[in-house]
Amino acid sequence: MQNDNLKCGMTEIQKGIFTDDALPAPYVWYEKDWQHDEYMHSHEHYQMTYVAEGYQYFHIEQKIYLVPKNHVIWIPKNKEHRTTSEADTVDLMVVLFRSVPTQDFYRDVHVFSAPAVLREMLLYASKWNKHRERNPEKLTFLRAILVSLPNFCDENDRLQIPVPKNVRLIKICNYINQNCKYGFDIDEMAAKAQMSVRTLQRSFKKETGITIQKYLQLVRILKSVEFLDAQKYTLSEIAFKVGYKSLPAFTSSFYSVMKTKIKQRI
Repeated sequence: MQNDNLKCGMTEIQKGIFTDDALPAPYVWYEKDWQHDEYMHSHEHYQMTYVAEGYQYFHIEQKIYLVPKNHVIWIPKNKEHRTTSEADTVDLMVVLFRSVPTQDFYRDVHVFSAPAVLREMLLYASKWNKHRERNPEKLTFLRAILVSLPNFCDENDRLQIPVPKNVRLIKICNYINQNCKYGFDIDEMAAKAQMSVRTLQRSFKKETGITIQKYLQLVRILKSVEFLDAQKYTLSEIAFKVGYKSLPAFTSSFYSVMKTKIKQRI
């Protein structure tokens, strides 16, 4: 009989709180067509998630991280997070670790493209999917992945969307997310935030670290990743859907954010 409270091998003792002292470490959980609860949760294990198909958003503190196909996110233990995705299919692998090396790397969230060697290692590690028995090879192999992660990590901070704390600025962010395909009038936004234009621009930059225009660009490009993943639209159609009037303008903006040439599938 399936235990509905068992998720990624851990037991949900109450909503959003997971534990399993008996869970072997490290532990591999690979799932196709993954459907995760969209509420905040945390656990005592360090978590490495590899997205093999589709894409996933991770909401952690004041940031939203996009993890596209063939990307990895590292999440320290006890870090509250939740996931969302509009992808038709999300296939992912979660590897849980109880202890990690002492380097600062393991204490922070990281998102990066998995190099070919790491993808091959994870493919091999999938043979231990949901295995709870102790296995010397598994321990050695997954420990090798863990120790090598800082060397594999070519941080991609362009996959992060900052989230302000000020409720009036959150209103502006929501407006941009819902209307990113349209141009925006800064005076109209200032009125929505009940601020002067100068105060809005200054406050937004102070809380998020970027300008409103840069935030709009980030939202547009990250949404384009969703459309690319769907494989239902031409690049010109995607450019229009996210607010660009020409394909060259879109591809130029995509490159400036992602630092890679656009492909029909990411």
